Amino acid sequence: MLSAAQRVGAHVLLLAGDVFDHNRLPLAVLDRVARVMADASLPVVILPGNHDCLASDSVYRRGGLADPANVHVIGVTADEAVRFADLDLEIWGRPHRDHQDMSPLRDPRPRGTRRQVATAHGHWYTGPEDSHRAWLIRDEEIAATGADYVALGHWDRALPVGDGRVPAYYSGSPDLARTVNVVRFGADGRPDVRREPLRPPGA
Repeated sequence: MLSAAQRVGAHVLLLAGDVFDHNRLPLAVLDRVARVMADASLPVVILPGNHDCLASDSVYRRGGLADPANVHVIGVTADEAVRFADLDLEIWGRPHRDHQDMSPLRDPRPRGTRRQVATAHGHWYTGPEDSHRAWLIRDEEIAATGADYVALGHWDRALPVGDGRVPAYYSGSPDLARTVNVVRFGADGRPDVRREPLRPPGA
């Protein structure tokens, strides 16, 4: 994902949760990931998801993942928002602090920059058949953000969701989708979203 972001000249890489399958990873793995992200010299914003939540044993609380200056972990290095003054951009989201149910887009953050991206990790509500699921994200909540773009995590497939009032997309699991979403803002402020294929290391 870092290579794809560098290849397209991205200003920021946003990871919308479940970067890791669980929190029980050895320190050697976490240290290696921290070095790779630090060496990328690209701002990385991470929203902890339900698999890598901010419980006491979280991967983001040990192993130095939040140590590199270019890495911002929402809920650890920043409360709920990361601001990039040079881009006039704010990225906000609510991290999963434990494994309990929560509303990922409840009480949206007021806009304080020209561009605002909301990020959330949860299940898009498509109808009553989803009522039993946790971490629900509803169309009206997406629209209520008033953001320029909503980056979603939790689903393993890449697709647009919502009712169209605010552009919202799942990027999908890189392992399964084999792509990442690239978002570019035009002069009118509207985002153009396309999928960039991932390439094997060294390709």
